[in-house]
Amino acid sequence: MTYTRDSRGRSPSRFQKSYSSQGRSRPQGRFSRGNTPRRRTPAYFNPSAIISQSTVSEAAVETYTSKHTFADFKLSSELSRNIEQKGYITPTPIQDQAIPIILEGKDVIGIANTGTGKTAAFLIPLLNKVILDSSFKVLIVAPTRELAVQIRDELREFVGSMPIYSTLCIGGSSTYRQKQDLRRKPNFVIGTPGRLKDFIQDRSLNLSLFSSVVLDEADHMVDIGFIHDIKFIVSFLPPVRQSLFFSATVDGKVKEVLQNFVKNPITISVKKQDATSSVKQEVIRLEKGSNKIDKLHDLLIQKEFEKVLIFGRTKWGVQKLSDELIQRGFKVGAIHGNKNQNQRLRTLFDFKNNNIQILLATDVASRGLDIDNVSHVINYDMPASYEDYIHRIGRTGRADKTGIALTFID
Repeated sequence: MTYTRDSRGRSPSRFQKSYSSQGRSRPQGRFSRGNTPRRRTPAYFNPSAIISQSTVSEAAVETYTSKHTFADFKLSSELSRNIEQKGYITPTPIQDQAIPIILEGKDVIGIANTGTGKTAAFLIPLLNKVILDSSFKVLIVAPTRELAVQIRDELREFVGSMPIYSTLCIGGSSTYRQKQDLRRKPNFVIGTPGRLKDFIQDRSLNLSLFSSVVLDEADHMVDIGFIHDIKFIVSFLPPVRQSLFFSATVDGKVKEVLQNFVKNPITISVKKQDATSSVKQEVIRLEKGSNKIDKLHDLLIQKEFEKVLIFGRTKWGVQKLSDELIQRGFKVGAIHGNKNQNQRLRTLFDFKNNNIQILLATDVASRGLDIDNVSHVINYDMPASYEDYIHRIGRTGRADKTGIALTFID
């Protein structure tokens, strides 16, 4: 085992360990489609050492004492019951600070990572407003289809049996069905910028009727080129509204969006804890001539790799790797831009419910995913930036659990 710096000369604090295999390269052979992956015998590479010798980064974890319980927020009785049924008792820091401010009708800038409970932080108070006033309408804008679906699903859990309707406006699904849903005059419209823009342009969606708007993961929407679509959407909103803005960072072009979006906002930041403090980070360095898929195979057959999220750089590469792992007998699913919405949702359902062991994804398709009990994140392809790296490894090590992130270095 050797400690190394990465290609930019950074110290091991970000990429903590480097594991080298000096074994002979093995030609890739043909693998049968059995029910379980075939166990190969590695010559010199022992994947179990990765688990036993890894260390946690020593970032100080700042504790937070909640000022409220959910009972303190004076929510409607049915909403309170639904919150209790979800097992919520003490709000997370972002919920504790944001919910009372949103209930007061003020604009909010929430600086928070995925996995901090920020979705419930805006859904709970906005839903309470709808319960009190059936004419209250909410627009929620998310960067990806998957995140939009997750927000809608969480909203449905809070709604329960109440007659409050929501609709999705996202690509990859029937525009006809979505337009039909809009005609039902839903209280919540949740969508991605491109599809929302289309519906505004063909007058299927009238934003002048909306009382509140949420931009979720605004930094990522800007990163993937939606800044003009966001400005277009905001221009159709009524001047008197409640605006909620959630982002992991607020800098550069993100500030452009903020200029005309919020008025006298209250800023809440809960990014005081190192996002990687609960994640063990390790590097797997490939020797010249070694077989990358074989090394991945050797990892995945270890019992510790219970629920694994693997990141690839391209749609084509993710699908090719998925096909190869399926051929080797692994239970695998893949999400990327070439999959239609139904395929992606089915794959996510299977992964969340442990019908498949491994999920492969591109960065864009995985944005905002909130999946419990991911034991390992594997960067099969290097991320484009350190920010992408942090986002990837943040899919594990959640809810006071320790996760493991492995990065292949060619």
